[in-house]
Amino acid sequence: MVFFIYRSFYEGPLGKLVRHFPDATVLDWFRGVWDDAGAGDAYEWIERELGADVYGLNTIFETGLPAPESMQGLRELLEKHLYVEQELRVEEHSVRVLTDDDEVDLAYFFVDDALVAAEPDRWAYLLHEGWELPETSHHASADHVFIPPVPVGALMPASPGGEGVTYAVVLTFYASIDSVGRCPPQSFPGVRLPQLAAALRAADVRLDEWPLELLALRALVAPGESEIRPALERCNRWPAFEEEVPETYGAHPQAHETALRRLEGFEPSRGRDPDRTLIRQGEHVAQMSIHMDGFFGYRQWFFFDDLWAAAHPDLATSLMHYGVHWDPRCSRGHGYAEECP
Repeated sequence: MVFFIYRSFYEGPLGKLVRHFPDATVLDWFRGVWDDAGAGDAYEWIERELGADVYGLNTIFETGLPAPESMQGLRELLEKHLYVEQELRVEEHSVRVLTDDDEVDLAYFFVDDALVAAEPDRWAYLLHEGWELPETSHHASADHVFIPPVPVGALMPASPGGEGVTYAVVLTFYASIDSVGRCPPQSFPGVRLPQLAAALRAADVRLDEWPLELLALRALVAPGESEIRPALERCNRWPAFEEEVPETYGAHPQAHETALRRLEGFEPSRGRDPDRTLIRQGEHVAQMSIHMDGFFGYRQWFFFDDLWAAAHPDLATSLMHYGVHWDPRCSRGHGYAEECP
């Protein structure tokens, strides 16, 4: 089986599109569709068969050249004729592309099931098609310890006497450049998800170094709340996450009052629709797909603790890789494009 994955902000709450094809290899898929895709309007064919306007992919089918006979032949054709703004990586079991449409970064992948089976910790989240991550149906045994695959920033010292750790992966961007794969995970040591709301209220650290989304979340946790879902619902009416609000850096009571005032009179703009936002909280995982504007759509926020990660290690590992780098096969920890050959 061959999988096609399109990582695009235009693709609804998930920010990605997944398709399955019965071909045995990536080469087989290209050879099998070559004539049909090139016979008419390749742009329309791609939109119909793959389910999206995959930026630049039509150009490989418009050459008039015969289908490639080998993976090396496919690589040569792609390198010469595929319109790519940034990077193209072709290997025996995959084709991986980073491009952009002059608005945002876009990435797409053709990968066969042999590579997916060999690297489930790289592909699990990309191939996860439902919006909701699975709940933790059981606690992982003590010998199952989740080790993050990439460097993770600690936003506060470990809570005295606390156990575990909660991770935050917030997939967002503020400018078109570097809009994919630049969201490293953060952590709250000594805190599991059921204790996160209380830990956010009690945070006594340099908050000016926190991501702006997590600053807003902290400020919007109300006194006495034991879950973060109500604060996520308030975040859904936060006017703009790219704007710093220095008043939220202070003690929690004052930060909360400032944040609530900021919500007053909230009027969505640029096509933003809070009613389209999806929010969910379980015991050890919480997530929000927040609708931010009518053009680029959604941003995805994930919070999960070490118990959830140990029970779903491939998903947790894949999601962290997804945050820091556009290419799931990148083996470098920090995940920046120039650091991953």
